[in-house]
Amino acid sequence: MTGVPASAAGGSGSTPAPRGGKLGAAAVNQAGLWNIANILTMVRLLLVPGFVMLLLHDGGYDPVWRSFAWAAFAIAMITDVFDGHLARAYNLVTDFGKIADPIADKAIMGAALICLSWLGDLPWWITGVILFRELGITLMRFWVIRHSVIPASRGGKVKTLAQGIAVGMYVLALTGPLATLRFWVMMAAVVLTVVTGLDYVRQAVVLRRHGLAAERAAAAMEAVTAAADVDGAAGARTATDEADGTAEGTAKPLGQPVGERVAGSRGPAEAER
Repeated sequence: MTGVPASAAGGSGSTPAPRGGKLGAAAVNQAGLWNIANILTMVRLLLVPGFVMLLLHDGGYDPVWRSFAWAAFAIAMITDVFDGHLARAYNLVTDFGKIADPIADKAIMGAALICLSWLGDLPWWITGVILFRELGITLMRFWVIRHSVIPASRGGKVKTLAQGIAVGMYVLALTGPLATLRFWVMMAAVVLTVVTGLDYVRQAVVLRRHGLAAERAAAAMEAVTAAADVDGAAGARTATDEADGTAEGTAKPLGQPVGERVAGSRGPAEAER
């Protein structure tokens, strides 16, 4: 894609759009609320109540309706992958997306876990561990956001994938060996949830410590700069006062009486005449 022609961009002097296989600069730089990434996030939010109704329909034990619920859950997980990728790849990051995307993620996963535990398919302690971790990490991100942003680690992405697969297997009405397999997949997801959660805590503590140290260093530098400015101003005032005093001392002979100045200039003999 070659971008927008110079004539269309406002004349030959305009900066041409960057080349590449992605959207043109005119489309990329005008990310508004209604872009594809935000639309996918909205779809995921709307899927949450639909997923809950499908999962709990007819008491929550109908294999057909649970298959429909699994399809809704799978779509939500897929949109979670694509909306973040599109937002980063095409510069479609918006304030709405920053807030709505994590809410949608936690909403669909939390709804699935709570419904499965309420139906008796999933132990409540697993739901508690996962939800406590997700909520705690979200609050911790806000705790350190003034200093830095905790990046999503590879372990966190693997954790999300493991949780999605495990919860999806529990949503389906599986029996026999598959039911046993889903339990071990869920255990692996729980272990990843705890381990990555502890790693995020470590990152948050380190980032906050470095941020506070940087703030103290900046404050100390400002104090030194302010002191230097005060010393410089005082030195300038002192130099000005000395210059004024020298000028006054030099100007004193001009204040003598005219006669004295004349006498001093012509000599005593001429003054007496």
